[in-house]
Amino acid sequence: MSARGMLARTLHEWAGGTSARKEALVTCTPFLKWAGGKRWLSPLAPVLREFAPRRYFEPFLGSGAMYFALQPSRAVLSDANASLIETYVSIRDDWQSVWRHLTAHDRQHCDEYYYRVREMVPRTAATRAAQFIYLNRTCWNGLYRVNRSGRFNVPVGSKSRALLDTDNFALTASVLSAAQIRNDDFADVIAAAGAGDLIFADPPYTVRHQFNGFVKYNQKLFSWDDQVRLCRALEAALDRGASVVCTNADHTSIRELYGERFGVIGLSRFSSIAGRGGSRGSYAEVLIYGQGAVK
Repeated sequence: MSARGMLARTLHEWAGGTSARKEALVTCTPFLKWAGGKRWLSPLAPVLREFAPRRYFEPFLGSGAMYFALQPSRAVLSDANASLIETYVSIRDDWQSVWRHLTAHDRQHCDEYYYRVREMVPRTAATRAAQFIYLNRTCWNGLYRVNRSGRFNVPVGSKSRALLDTDNFALTASVLSAAQIRNDDFADVIAAAGAGDLIFADPPYTVRHQFNGFVKYNQKLFSWDDQVRLCRALEAALDRGASVVCTNADHTSIRELYGERFGVIGLSRFSSIAGRGGSRGSYAEVLIYGQGAVK
């Protein structure tokens, strides 16, 4: 069986619920809640781990759910959100300081305190990271949104605590120690992937002829042109021998864009599938995949 055939079979087995693979790693729960996060997709990690990637690339990091589930030995993580990336670097390099400041926020948390913290301009990386995590955990629905001046402007939510039972910043820092963490354009990150590497891309879900034509993301617009640019970058990575797994909206324009070079599996949150061109139902998301040739 070809390399691409092996990837296709294992992904279809997993999506169809017939895979018997079990998770064996110590659980490292993402410390952020992020719009479009892929915690629900993290059971895919044991499948991807079987392909023993040389390096793991994630150009749209967000909450990092797949990275924390996969825990690769070498990784390149990136996102266009500079504040998000600074938070990851701070956890990796000085988690004790971040934890100390976050604990202080937790002790004082109330609606009035939230708005005071939201207006603060911290001076150090650790205090900015603690502020970022505190606001993420106590704002409305974990939403990240900024105004035209680049200031976070989401109202307070209903959470009463900023600390979670799943918090283990020491473990999080240890897992992140395997990663190079960057604040770069996705195309530049993907361009560094080559033979034997695995790219997991979870871009903003933008489709052609959408009502507004684009999706707000990290203070910029992720347009249909960006979606096309992402597809071309992934195709070039495939030509260099990298393997690709990408999530996206299940829309005709997405299937047409990626369908020539990649396999496409329709997914529901319950991992129901409809193979490429299938008609078993309407699914909100697709898993796009391709495996570079072994040279």
